Amino acid sequence: MTDQISSHVLHDGDSRITVLSIGCAVQDWQVGGRRVVLGYDTAEAYRENPMSMGVVVGRVANRTAQGRFSLDGQDWQLPVGPGGHHLHGGPLGLGRQNWHMTPEGDRAVRLTLHSSHLDQGYPGAVDFEVRLSLEGAALTWEMTATPDRVTPVNLAQHLYFNVAGAGTVHDHNLHLKASHCTPTGPDQIPTGARLPVDGTRFDFRTARRIDEADTDGTGFDLNYALDNIEGPAAEVISPDGMRLRLWTDRPGLQVYTSNTLTPFSTALPGGNHGPFGAICLEAQDFPNALNTPEFGSILVSPDAPYKQVTTIEIAPT
Repeated sequence: MTDQISSHVLHDGDSRITVLSIGCAVQDWQVGGRRVVLGYDTAEAYRENPMSMGVVVGRVANRTAQGRFSLDGQDWQLPVGPGGHHLHGGPLGLGRQNWHMTPEGDRAVRLTLHSSHLDQGYPGAVDFEVRLSLEGAALTWEMTATPDRVTPVNLAQHLYFNVAGAGTVHDHNLHLKASHCTPTGPDQIPTGARLPVDGTRFDFRTARRIDEADTDGTGFDLNYALDNIEGPAAEVISPDGMRLRLWTDRPGLQVYTSNTLTPFSTALPGGNHGPFGAICLEAQDFPNALNTPEFGSILVSPDAPYKQVTTIEIAPT
């Protein structure tokens, strides 16, 4: 396939979303003219994109300790980053590869990618498909992965949201249907525990301002174990009433308040590419599940392929 980056604009009512073939990136999302995500002003910037801005990350999202795991008695070594761990599928993971794009009218686009055996160190060839569809104010990711052998897969969308359209997310209200989280050590690898959020700064079961919860000013970068409750798993509301709601079939949600975000390339107008300029809500299976059996398996097979459905709606309340 050509290496040229394709783009397609989805629109329905007041919502307008620009999707790129590189990494399945959502480059821009506007609601009534308000830009509610961070993005770069050129498609080419997404070829490097060190912050994984707007893309689908994988094959395995989040961190895998030391980039190592065992499968059927064989040890596998994945590429590691500066912290010594594997992150978001590696330096040339799915978020930095150029997918084949097939527009499906004004409200949907399909992206496909064949990932070969040993791509970024992973066993097996995998056919990935991401279908993005817009209905009213709600964007849905339908993501599938069909391998030719048993292999790990854990995908996540990695958009940076600021539903106020400017400034920081400190004054946004966050509501999470999560009674537990998976705490991490100093290296950001989960300890393997499930910590009740009751009585901690991590408790968003009742909506509260992010800065009021962030008592030590360090922000949040943590996986939440979502409660099995109907309705949206997460909500974010700006001071003027723009609301994001997220539904997912995944058990985990990484909440990242862009604590270490730094400018990389020219931003789309109005975007704050600095600390706390946005919040990421990454629906996923648990981090380092490959080395933490109690977190559940992320192995898929030809007979049991991967599937994720996540919907995010952004509209005035």
